[in-house]
Amino acid sequence: MTDNPMDSLTAPGYPPAKRVPSQRTAHGDTFTDPYEWMRDKESPAVADYVTAQNELFKHRMAPYRDLTQTLVGELRGRVHETDMSVPVRVHGYWYFGRTHEGQQYGMSCRVPVRDADDWTPPTVDPAAPLPGEEVIFDSNKEAQGHDFFRVGTMDLSRDGRWMLYGVDVHGDERYDLHIRDLATGQDLPEHIDGVASNGLITPDGKWVFYTKVDAAWRPYAVWRHRVGTPASDDQEAWREDDERFWAGVGMSFDEKRIVIGTDSKTTTEVLLLPVDDPTGAFVPFIPRKEGVEYDVSFASFEAEGDAVDTATGGAVSADGAAGGAIPLALVIHNVTNPNFEIDVIDMRSHEPPYTLGEGQVVAVGSPYGCEKASDADRAVPVDTPFSDPRNPAILQGLAGLRVDGIGMYRRFVTLEYRAGGLPHIAIMKKTDARRAFENGTPWEFTPIEPTPIDSADSADADDAGDASATALYNIGFVENPSYEAPTVRYSYTSFTRPVQLHQLNVTTGEDSVLKRREVPHYDASVYREMRVWVRVRDGQNVPVSLVWRRGLAPALDAVADGESADGVDGARSAGSAAEPHIAAPSVESMIAANRAAEAAAADAEGKPAAADSWLAQDAPEAPAMFITGYGAYGISSDPGFSVARPSLLDRGVVYALPHIRGGGEMGRAWYEQGRRAHKIATFTDFIDVTAALQAQGWVARSRTVACGGSAGGLLMGAIANMAPYLYAGVEADVPFVDALTSMLDPDLPLTVTEWDEWGDPVHDPAIYRYMKSYSPYENTATAAERDAAFGTTHFPHMFITTSMNDTRVLYVEPLKWIARLQESAVSTDTIARIEIEAGHGGGSGRYHQWTQVSEENAWTLATMGIQK
Repeated sequence: MTDNPMDSLTAPGYPPAKRVPSQRTAHGDTFTDPYEWMRDKESPAVADYVTAQNELFKHRMAPYRDLTQTLVGELRGRVHETDMSVPVRVHGYWYFGRTHEGQQYGMSCRVPVRDADDWTPPTVDPAAPLPGEEVIFDSNKEAQGHDFFRVGTMDLSRDGRWMLYGVDVHGDERYDLHIRDLATGQDLPEHIDGVASNGLITPDGKWVFYTKVDAAWRPYAVWRHRVGTPASDDQEAWREDDERFWAGVGMSFDEKRIVIGTDSKTTTEVLLLPVDDPTGAFVPFIPRKEGVEYDVSFASFEAEGDAVDTATGGAVSADGAAGGAIPLALVIHNVTNPNFEIDVIDMRSHEPPYTLGEGQVVAVGSPYGCEKASDADRAVPVDTPFSDPRNPAILQGLAGLRVDGIGMYRRFVTLEYRAGGLPHIAIMKKTDARRAFENGTPWEFTPIEPTPIDSADSADADDAGDASATALYNIGFVENPSYEAPTVRYSYTSFTRPVQLHQLNVTTGEDSVLKRREVPHYDASVYREMRVWVRVRDGQNVPVSLVWRRGLAPALDAVADGESADGVDGARSAGSAAEPHIAAPSVESMIAANRAAEAAAADAEGKPAAADSWLAQDAPEAPAMFITGYGAYGISSDPGFSVARPSLLDRGVVYALPHIRGGGEMGRAWYEQGRRAHKIATFTDFIDVTAALQAQGWVARSRTVACGGSAGGLLMGAIANMAPYLYAGVEADVPFVDALTSMLDPDLPLTVTEWDEWGDPVHDPAIYRYMKSYSPYENTATAAERDAAFGTTHFPHMFITTSMNDTRVLYVEPLKWIARLQESAVSTDTIARIEIEAGHGGGSGRYHQWTQVSEENAWTLATMGIQK
């Protein structure tokens, strides 16, 4: 790598990284970066360094090869590799997917509906085709000759003949669009290359709309293409010039309008174009206003006794004349409530444009703790119960309430919301909604809730278990593309329960399971799950979801059984009834314990203690813990099933998911308290949850491994720097660890749009200083500095992944961090897997992904001291 070994400070045993000082200056502050040269992706030196790191990775992972293969075998044993999805009706066909054993990818298939009233999905045999079955897209065939393959948009004309599809064969999230004639199976000559993932073909199959990306990989312009003409004749239909905004294009649910959605992290705008005027101009539904987010969908109340035109979704009277319907705009926005409000506008009231806040209020979220709330509401803790007379009864008295969406169909209306840290869904009959709308009374939805025993055969081992099996769950409506569908579908899953697809008949109340994911060699009754609330350093209670194998974590079993335990608070906060509360130890007490352990380990001559003297305060008999988090963009991390996870649980590992601030689990305030100038709360929440679980003796410090990816990789870098003594190992996937350098360069992908999330360090000196205080790469400490700060030189073992074609977190960020961690003075054990042909989500193909996750789990178990 370098002609002069003195140019490198790399520790022995690692690929030497040359140091070429490069200065970054902003706001009077200069940072000297020795590894910025790695940004030159075409440099032979970068290629050589990546190759050397991958060779080291293979060498270091060789001892875990057998364990990796064992884990792959266990994972595959829990999967029906030949399987299918439940068919979904779209116009004249039932569409479904198939997978076959030995094939990396799935196939998209369809069969014609029997008649207009055919709403019962056909039963699909995993091993045999249905009569009339047609394979419309086989990703295995399309992926031949490519190391990476991912499908982007896939859209169909109303008659099912024309299919638009996009593929990415490099992992850089630039897609090539093709149009296939499903009558012949052949693609049309024209194709559109290097565009964003989304796009649509109009219902008549005559036009394609797609989104182009700029040099910074931002989807910024919507273009129109006339099917059957060269792509060179395409025309720009609309352009977004504000670099903070991303644009996307789609079709409205009623297929009457082409819709452009353009949004920054804090502001949205929706523009519409009638589908019967494809060459016209897009017009805003409501012009954008800084700091206001909104979305809109369209539906109608049909007159009593009216039939429905299934082609348009509009109502017609019995004699065929138009009339009787009330056209509606269903608007969700945050102009009057930071946790969103749903308004229903009678579009007969006046011609557009409309304004946010008009119409009948259907639901409002809780303003408590939010930045844009009134002074009084902003001062109220986020977990305080909230009530509003306009809300349905089911929303009264909920904590952390955020309204997420409304959907209207021929026979029913759906509602989605979050409260108490979990997702919720509800339903009501369309006739009842109309009555409430006309009377101006609250819409009374009925919640759809999982039950401890939710199927006739649930007494079987796969579904048995105590009522706590439903205490933590993820529930949500499954997209139903047909306005006329008489039933609504929703999915339900938990840490211990594989996903179930339910079908609910709103008229009769019948709830049936369409498909339960079958997991061979799995018994749900042997696992337990529980949520605990941790009081962190600023007094906020942070929820953490736990799952473990019964009997392998006795202290957790006891708490789950309701037995009293030292340090477990009997008090309960709103939204967390009957859930235990514990407090995190102070940072000062942990550092003092480190220093005491280090002093006790020193010999009589005063020789410094070994780096692992911190283990003297550990509870080695306690279980291992795998703790993972994200905490960014307001994204919620909800409990869900994983076919790989039982391999960890069965080996005595407790799996922990802290719902830290910066995420959206408790609504908008939860997000705001972990972003921009409050970002460090995300890191300290994760640290305090880890410390609290360890301090209870529920898990062992010496056997704790943390994991996070992307923005969660930033979290991993930060917690490794801020509290290295709490972790035996850290896995950081595609980590955003050179955050300040990236946010200072507006020409890089995502930077300008990300200023709404992290702050703008280019123009704001305070944000610059704040980001510099936590950005992991430039805050990586030497062993001596760690000892001075924390009373121990300990640093977790590091497993880092990145991809050379990642356009979201450029490979150079983790690569520079790896070089820094492998310096002699830093003194860490760091290995890295660097994918050559992959993107932000890693490699493609299910077997490839299964091998990678098993490799990561093998390293995790070995780091915990579990070798088989």
